[in-house]
Parts: sequence; structure tokens; C-alpha cells
Amino acid sequence: MALTFSIRANGFACHLAGQEILCSTPERPAFSVASGQPDVRMVRGNFAISDMPTGRLALAGLRTDGNDLLLSAAPDGAPLLRLRASGDTLQVTALDAAHDRVWIDLVAQPHEHVWGGGEQMSYLDLSGRRFPIWTSEPGVGRDKSTQLTRLMDEQGMAGGDYWWTNYPQPTFLSSRLYACHLASSAYSVLDFTDAARHGIEVWEGRFALEFFAADDIAALVGALSTRFGRQPPLPDWAIGGAIVGLKDGDASFARLDAIIAAGAEVSALWCEDWIGIRQTTFGRRLFWDWSWNAARYPDLPGRIAALAQRGVRFMGYVNPYLANDGAQYQEALAGGHLALRQDSDEPYVVDFGEFDCGVVDFTNPASLDWFAERVIGREMLNLGLSGWMADFGEYLPVDLRLHDGSDPMLAHNRWPVLWAQANARAIASRGKTGEAVFFMRAGFTGVQAFCPLLWAGDQSVDFTRHDGINTVITAALSAGLVGNAYSHSDVGGYTSLHGNVRNADLIKRWCELGAFSPVMRSHEGNRPDENLQIDSTPDLLACFAAMSRVHASLAPYVRHLSDEAVATGLPVQRPLFLHYFDDALFAVQDQYLYGADMLVAPVVEADASARTVILPGDAPWRHLWSGKDFAPGTHTVDAPYGQPPVFYLPSSPFAPLFASLQA
Repeated sequence: MALTFSIRANGFACHLAGQEILCSTPERPAFSVASGQPDVRMVRGNFAISDMPTGRLALAGLRTDGNDLLLSAAPDGAPLLRLRASGDTLQVTALDAAHDRVWIDLVAQPHEHVWGGGEQMSYLDLSGRRFPIWTSEPGVGRDKSTQLTRLMDEQGMAGGDYWWTNYPQPTFLSSRLYACHLASSAYSVLDFTDAARHGIEVWEGRFALEFFAADDIAALVGALSTRFGRQPPLPDWAIGGAIVGLKDGDASFARLDAIIAAGAEVSALWCEDWIGIRQTTFGRRLFWDWSWNAARYPDLPGRIAALAQRGVRFMGYVNPYLANDGAQYQEALAGGHLALRQDSDEPYVVDFGEFDCGVVDFTNPASLDWFAERVIGREMLNLGLSGWMADFGEYLPVDLRLHDGSDPMLAHNRWPVLWAQANARAIASRGKTGEAVFFMRAGFTGVQAFCPLLWAGDQSVDFTRHDGINTVITAALSAGLVGNAYSHSDVGGYTSLHGNVRNADLIKRWCELGAFSPVMRSHEGNRPDENLQIDSTPDLLACFAAMSRVHASLAPYVRHLSDEAVATGLPVQRPLFLHYFDDALFAVQDQYLYGADMLVAPVVEADASARTVILPGDAPWRHLWSGKDFAPGTHTVDAPYGQPPVFYLPSSPFAPLFASLQA
């Protein structure tokens, strides 16, 4: 679908599929340029970024050069920006190298809604807000009005805000049935605060805007999935039971036995501490040297083999940094695989909180191959691991020196994609693509082609609006719209600080949410000894076991959804408007369609025994637990533990499967 220019007496416009998406006039130029002076500070993956642009010029002058448009600050001024339309892409080039800041205004219409931005935690509908695009820690609390956020800000900018995310992406979809993607890894901003325009700010002088149009929103989502790359189908083992996360050393196996004996359907044991632990003031951290720690896990190969005989996989943990007190750091240093300081040939080390790490330089193809083969291939896949958390990827500083000579300001957002590529390459080298599964929290444009599964990151262990259980729904829905078919979360949450600890209500509700996610995985959190666990009490264990059985029973349906994702690019968890395009549904982010045939409305408020549910469309929905039919509309639905509000279409071919779960 071609993008076209339309020259007018007082400016120009761009059209896509018959819609005006850009309009520039002398009174309101759509483009401006400036020279930037960025200030970037990082403290343990938390960033404070500001800019002091100088010489900003609104580009009101226009002339043509063949099919290109040349923009200038005045009608007779020197050209400063070149625009070239090629298919559905608008190429933008600053003609003065000093102009490394560009602002673009796209046309917005009254009552238009926009979504996307990568994996957003706080808002599904981006309308009315501004979203900087920079991968980082998401922050703890993420709400400047809360005490927890204020306390974390006092400890190194760690409180965060609504736009902070591990996985940003400069892509948005419009209710006008088009999408726009900024093809640049530079720091950028999607600005939807002006109802008359969609603003894009780019800290680079050469980039492209890619546009997509479709007849319906589902086709538009599919087109974006085709553009960014599709994940392989999830393997049967990953969807056929719960993944139990324990980091209790060799004692983890006895605890797993007890969990299974309680009736839990378990597909895998996930022990992130397989490489040993490091105790810090933040909590129980891991020893970042990626090899089996025999002191903590004696005879791990034998344990893995024994689990396999029982149909249970073993999973681990890895990230792209190497602790400078570990053996692999020395090996990487000797092999020239670490990023360097700008002022010397010494390795650059990053403070991760009471320990320092080197950065494996993935811009060096030999270093990426070294990590994929030497670390993931030999130490993990050869040991028998079937998957792992591929953590971090957001911490690339902007004051180091990279092998390929690239600007770290441009490499920073690309880093999660290179990290995903290293993991995918290791799995492919063993012929296990689609069989072994790693999951990531960090991402950017293109991660979809390499990462088979997202997880929503490190939520606080609570029900808070911007950092609690509800944020993982928003994360799955927003990420799914830009090409990520599968998402899940830490059952129970992760971050426990300043006295904020799990209670039984939270764990039970998170177990329910996990059961209706493509992958159900528990986590002990950063301070396991201070928090309730899924096996802390018989009541909690019974809840986890029951919901794991529900999750396992839905495996045939999830297999269908996974196959559908491969074929069409549609995510497993979907906003209501993906199949019911009604503006009343455009901002609904606390319930979702699980495929086209099931609707899930998790309980995400504390101490709730019921919740309001919106049932869209014009056909009745059947309550999963009672078998009672509900008319379309808004209902208050009882939600006792173990029976979150879930509905399905009686006409679904999977209706007999769903009916088998009735209480």
C-alpha cells in the first residue's frame, strides 16, 4: 500500500489508503530540526535522560527534487531535510549533519485512539500521554504519588514512572486502522498529548517511518507480526503444566515432589540458582558466572535425567553480563569479548548492586558466537536444560566503546535484540528451535524474530495500579499488538522491598491469572524467606495445584492458539477490541480475550469477591464454572478463589473442553 505526497499551495500532505496521515502548512509545519546535547545518567539500569537542543527550526519552506520533497526553514532557505516516499515508507534525511534531532507531527482526529509502544505496563490506550522509547529497568512502584516509589527514587532513581518499561518499541496502531513504526534505534518519543497531532521525536538525523493499513484491526496486527517476525509454536511441555520456580538448592527437588504429590500438574522445575547465589541487601541474587554450581546442586545432571524420566523438564537462568569475580569473565577478557572503556583498553564494568560485571560485546560477531556456544550451548543445553530466563539486556551504558564502533546511544535499544539473537542461535545450533524455550523481559523492534516468549518483568508483590498484578495484563495486550504472540508473568510477583510482602490473597489471584496464560510459572521473588510461597501452607498449595490442573486442561486450546499465532500473527491474549471493534472497549485493559472463544477477567484488586465484567458482541457468553449463560453487556460476577470470571462462546468447537472444567 503506497504512501503518496500531495503538494498544495500552502504546503503538502501524505496519504495512505485514502487517509491523510500528515499535513504540513507554513502556519503549522509538520517537521522541525535541531542539534541536541544529551545528558544521560544511569544507576543500575535506571536512566535519567535530558536534552538541551539548540537552533530548533520549524521547516515551513518546500521545494521538490524529482519525487522527493526538500524542506527548509524559509521558502528561499537552504534545504535542511529530504523526504522520500518509497512504497509504504517515508525516508527522512537531515541534510546538515549537525541536525540530529527531528520532530514530526502526524494528523490526529477527534476521538482517535492509539495503542502499542512495545510492552507498556500502565496504559493500553496511549491517547493523551507521552512515551519515551528507551529500554530500562521499569522502576519499583512506578507512581510518584506512592511512598514506595519515593523511597526507591531516593535510592538511585529507581522508582520509575508510567512509561518506564523493559521493552519499548516506537510503533503505534490507530483506531483509524493504520499503524506507524519508527525504523530507528535512537532515543525517541511517541507524544499523544495533543488531540490534533501524533508527535514523534527522534534523536537521529536519518531514519524511516513505516506505515501499514488494513481493513480491520486483526489484519493490522497480523501485518505488524509479519514485519517484525513470528515466534515458533510453543512446545507441548511448556503449555501442558505449570513451571515451578524454586531457588532452594538441592532442597528444591524435595519441595517439587511435595508440590506434585499435592496434585499439581508440573511440566518443569525452574531453578535460577543453578549457578549459585550471592546475598545482597536487595535480596538473594545469583552468582553471574554461567556454569553449574555443584556445591549448591550436587549431581545436577543426574537430577535432570531423573526428572526427564518423569516427564518434567529442568530450566535455569542466564543474562548477558559476567561477574568480574568469576572464571568466565577472565575467559571473555582474554578472548577480547568485553566492551571497553572509552578512555582506555580496559573492560567497562557495570555496577549491578554490590557487585560489578563486564558487558559481553555482541556487536562483535565472534563474541556473540562465543557466548552462544561457550556459555549457553556447552554449559546449559549440553547439561540438559530445556529452557531458561534470559534476563536483563537493558543496561547497556552510553559511555562505553563497542567493537563495531557504533554509537552506544544507538546501540542501547538494539541490545535486547542482540541478546535474544545469542539465545536463539545457541538453541538453533543444537536443533532445538521450538523445543527449548527461553523467556525475556527486555525487548525492542525485532526481538520478536528471536525471542519465543516474553515475561512481564519484576512486578511488586501487590495490587498497586502501576506496579502490581494488573500490569501484567496490560503488558501482554500491548506487546501482543506489535507482534509478540506469547506472554506470561511471575506468579506471585517478584519485587519485595521496604516491608512490602506477598499475602495469600495475592498469590491465589496470581495463580488464577497464571492458569489462563499460555505459560504458567511461579517465582519465589527477590526475598523468598520473607514472603509467602505457593507451598507455604496447605491452602496455598491446594490453590496452586488446582489452578495448574486448569492450565493443563486448557493445553489443547492453547495449542490451537499457538498454531493460529504462527499462521496469522495474532497473540494468544487479545484486547477485547481485536474482535469487537467498539470505542467503548478501546481502553479496557483489565480483562482480555483468550483467543477468540474465551474471555478472562482476572481479579486484580485486593480482597475482592466479585468484579465487573464486560461481555462484548451480540451473542451470549457461558460462565466457565457454572455453565450459566450471560447476555452481552456489563455484569457483576462472583469470583470466589479458584473461580475467576471466565466465559466462553457456546458455539466454540472447544466448548466441550471448556464445559469439562465446570465446578
